[in-house]
Amino acid sequence: MKRIERIYQRVVQLSQQLTADEVAQGAGVTTKQLVADLEIVRPNVSKALNDLVRTGQLTKIAGRPVRYLTAELALQKPATTTDIAPQPAIAKKMQPAVTIPTDFFDKMIGAHSSLKNQVEQAKAAMLYPPKGLNTLIIGPTGSGKTFFVHGMYQFSTVHQIIDTQQPLITFNCADYAHNPELLMSHLFGYTKGAFTGANEDKDGLIQEAEGGMLFLDEVHRLPPEGQEMIFYFMDHGTYSRLGETAKTHHANVRLVCATTENPESSLLATFVRRIPVTIQLPSFNQRPAKERLQLLQSLFSLEANRIHKQVQISEDVVKALLGSVTYGNVGQLKSNIQLVCAQGFLRHMQSDDSIMITAEDLPASIQPGIATLASNRDDLGEVTKLLEPVMVIGPDQTSATLQQDAYELPYNLYEIIGDKAAILKSEGLDQEHINNFITTDINLHLKSFYRESAIDEQADNKLAEIVDQDIIDLTKEIQGKVQQLLGYTFKQNFVYAVSLHISSFVKRLQSGKLVRNISEDLKEMVADYPKELEAAYMIKQELETHYNVPIPKSEVYYLTILLASLRSVKVAGKVGVVVAAHGGSTASSMVQVVNKLLSANNLLAYDMPIEMSPQTAYQGIVDRVRQADNGNGVILLVDMGSLSTFSQRIYKETGIKVETIDMVTTAIVLEAVRKTEMIDNDLSIIAHELKEFHGYSKVNVDTLPAVEALAVDSVKQQLPRAVVAICSTGKGTAVRIQKMIEQQLIDQLIDDVTVIPISVVNMKQTLYQLSQEYRIIATTGIVNPDLKVPFVALDRLIQDDGHDFFERVVAEMDQDDLQATTPNLTKELCESYMKDYFLYLNPHKLIDILWRYAETLSDTLKLSFTETFRIGLILHVAGALERTLLRQTVTAEPAERALITKSPYYHGIQASNTLLQEQLQLTLNDDEIYYVEQLFDTQAQKSVS
Repeated sequence: MKRIERIYQRVVQLSQQLTADEVAQGAGVTTKQLVADLEIVRPNVSKALNDLVRTGQLTKIAGRPVRYLTAELALQKPATTTDIAPQPAIAKKMQPAVTIPTDFFDKMIGAHSSLKNQVEQAKAAMLYPPKGLNTLIIGPTGSGKTFFVHGMYQFSTVHQIIDTQQPLITFNCADYAHNPELLMSHLFGYTKGAFTGANEDKDGLIQEAEGGMLFLDEVHRLPPEGQEMIFYFMDHGTYSRLGETAKTHHANVRLVCATTENPESSLLATFVRRIPVTIQLPSFNQRPAKERLQLLQSLFSLEANRIHKQVQISEDVVKALLGSVTYGNVGQLKSNIQLVCAQGFLRHMQSDDSIMITAEDLPASIQPGIATLASNRDDLGEVTKLLEPVMVIGPDQTSATLQQDAYELPYNLYEIIGDKAAILKSEGLDQEHINNFITTDINLHLKSFYRESAIDEQADNKLAEIVDQDIIDLTKEIQGKVQQLLGYTFKQNFVYAVSLHISSFVKRLQSGKLVRNISEDLKEMVADYPKELEAAYMIKQELETHYNVPIPKSEVYYLTILLASLRSVKVAGKVGVVVAAHGGSTASSMVQVVNKLLSANNLLAYDMPIEMSPQTAYQGIVDRVRQADNGNGVILLVDMGSLSTFSQRIYKETGIKVETIDMVTTAIVLEAVRKTEMIDNDLSIIAHELKEFHGYSKVNVDTLPAVEALAVDSVKQQLPRAVVAICSTGKGTAVRIQKMIEQQLIDQLIDDVTVIPISVVNMKQTLYQLSQEYRIIATTGIVNPDLKVPFVALDRLIQDDGHDFFERVVAEMDQDDLQATTPNLTKELCESYMKDYFLYLNPHKLIDILWRYAETLSDTLKLSFTETFRIGLILHVAGALERTLLRQTVTAEPAERALITKSPYYHGIQASNTLLQEQLQLTLNDDEIYYVEQLFDTQAQKSVS
C-alpha cells in the first residue's frame, strides 16, 4: 500500500471516531497524530495531506494546529469562518504553485528592468512574420539561457505562434563536438546502410521539431562542418539525411542557439550573419540589487514548496548567499540555496510551521560571501536598503517558472532527509550525530546531482573512457522510450547501469558466450514486474535492430531485474564487495574510481603494504567482510590467487558466505558493483558471471593512429620492461630516484621491471640503444623525452610519492599484457584488432580486401613482408580508410607531401590503392599516402626482406 493511501485510510478511521458535536466544534485529525500513529516523518505526512486536500478527498480546517476531515464529514459540518476550503482567497493558495502565466515574460524577474530590451527582442523574433527569426542567446554559465529559451517557447504557445502540440527540442552540441558525421546523423537523420549499424531509416531532431522550436545549446562547440550544415538549413529550409545524395526534406523549424563564448571568435562569420537577432543576457552580479533579491526569493519559494513550510532567512544569510555567487550565476545561487535550506530543514525538522535559516546553517564555502558583498560598498548599500532583519518566504510566492526545469532536483531532498533521520533515530543515534551524518549526505546529494546535470559532458566523458560512445548514445535513446512506456523517469544512473550492461553483453556476444542460465527464482521474481518485463522486451527489440543479432530470452529477464533495481530507491540486503590488494593504495585507487562512477554504498577497500604479515592481512580482510555484509554474502576481489584460500576460513569464522575472484582490475570492480546493485542478489550467480566477464566493449576513434602501431610493436612486447629516470648526469639524483621507484615497484608487487637511470646528455641515443634491449613503459626526470609512454616530471614524482605515476605504470603494463601476441601473427589477429579499435569499418568484410592490398603491394615492390610488418601495414591502412570515411584524415607538411612521388614505394602504393577504389569506392589522399610511405621508411630495414 502506498504511503498516501495509508495516511488517507488512517484519517478516515480517526474521522469516523468523532461525534457530530466534536465535528461541529472544529475537531479533526492533526498531522502530529498521524506522525505518531503511522511512524512516518512529518514532511511526508504534510505533503500527502496537502495532496489529498488538493484532490478533494480531505478538507483542511483552519486553526492551530491545522486539522483534517474526510470530505463527507466536512459537508455535514455547519459552515463557519474557520473552514478553509470555501474561502476563495485560501482556495487559490491550494492550487499548484507552478503555473504558466498568460504572458510568461511579464511575470519574469527583470522583464521590465534589466531584461526589458532582451524580452522585447525575443518577442519580436517570435512574432516576426511569417516564420519568426533565428535567434542567438549569449550569456555566461548559469545566467539563465535555457530558462529564457523555454520562456520564448511558452510565450509562443500562449500567443498561438506555435501550436501547443508542437515540441521544443533541445540538442547540446558539446555531445558531438568532435564527430561531425554522428552530429549530422542526430540532427538530420540517416538512411538504411549509411554506416555500419544503420539498419533502417531514421528521422533526425530537425524532423522531430517540425512546426516547433529547436534549441541548439553550446552552439560554439559545433565544428565548422556542423555550422555549415545548420546554416544551409537556415538558408533553404531543406536538408538531406546522412546517406542521401539527391532526395531533400523540408522542415518548418524555429531555431534558437545559445553560447557562453564570443560569437565573433567561436563561430563562423557565415553562420553568425544568418542569425538576425542576438540577445545578450547579463551575469547575476550585473543585475540590479532588487532583481537579485527577487531571484533569491523566488528560488527560496521553490524550496518552501518542497518543504511545505514557511522559510525565514536572516539578513546575514541573504548577504552571504548574494556574495557567494561568482562564475555560476543563478545556477550557483540555486545550488547554494538548496544546500542551506536542506541544513536548516534538518535543524528544524520537528517545527510545525516554519524553519529559520541563520548563519549557523551556512557551510564554510558560503560564509565568505558576506565579506565579498561588503567589499563593494555601493552594492552593499543598495542591498541593505532593501533588506528586512528577517526575510519571510511562503510556498506560494513564486514568480514566473517553467513547467519543466532541466536543473530541478529529480527527487524531494527533504523527504530523503526526513526518512534517513527517522531511521538513524530508531537505531539510537542522538540528534548531534544524526545532524552530522545527514549534513554530509546533503552535500553528497547536491554535488552528485549538479555533477550530473550541469556537467553532463564530463560525466559522459568518464563513462566514455570505459564504454563505446555508440552504446551510450543507444542507451540514451532507450531511456526515453522506457520512461514513456513505464510512466516514470530514471536518474542519471540509468545511463551508467544500462550502458555497462549492454557493453558487457556486446563483449559476451563477441566471445560467443551469449546465453546465460536462468534460475527458477529469477523467473518468479520477474513475474512481479510485468511493466518492467514489457520494457525489457522493447529493449530486446532495440538491441536486435541495432546489432542485427537475435537476443536470447535470458537477457530479457536480466534486463527486467535491472530496470526494477534502477526504479528502487534502495536495494535491501545487496551483496557486499571488498577489494583487497597489495600495495599502499592499489585497492583504494580502484574503489575510488568506481565510487565516482556508480556512488556505491556496498564497496570497501583494503590495502596491504608489502611489509604487512599474512595474519594481519587476513584479519583486516575479515573486518572489511563483516562491514560489507548485508546478509547476502560478499564478493572478495583480490590481486593474488593465494588470497582465495581465505574464503573458507572467513566462512568458518564468521558464517558469512564469501566468493573470491582473483586478478582484480578496475573493470572487474565496476562490473561487480553494477551486478550487486540489481535486485537479483544471488552471490553464486554474481561470482560465476564475474569469472566469465571479459571486460567492456570499447571503441575509441580518437586513438586509431596509435592502434596501427600495436602489431608492429608487438614483437617488442617480448623484451623485458624498463622504467627510465632522466637526470643531468645519470648519477646522484637519478640513482636516488631509481631506488625510490624500485621500492614502489616492490610495494606494487612488480618484480619484472628494471629501473634505469640515464643522463640527459646524449639522451636520444641512449634511449634508442635501450629500446633495442628493453620495452620502455614509462619515464620520469627533469625532461620529457617525448616517448609514447607515461611521463611524470621529477618534482611531481617527489611531491605525491609517485602514486599517480605508478598507477599509470601499472595501466601501461596492463595494456602491454593485453597487446602481447605470439610471433605467429595471422589474418585472424588483424581482424581481432580491427573489431576492438574501429567503429565504422566492418572487419569481417574488409579483412580480405586489406590482405589482398598487402599482397599486391608486396608483389609490385618485389618485397617479402614479415608477418609483423604485414599486420602493421593492414592496421595502418584500415585506420586511413576510417579517417577518410569520417573526413578526419591526417595532414602532412606541404614540403614533405611534395616529395611523395620520388619515394621508391610510391607507384607500388598507388597500384594497391586502385584495389581500394574498385572494392570500396574510397580514395586515399596524398597526406595518407605520405604516411603509408613513412611506414615503409621506418620499418623496411627491419621488417621486409
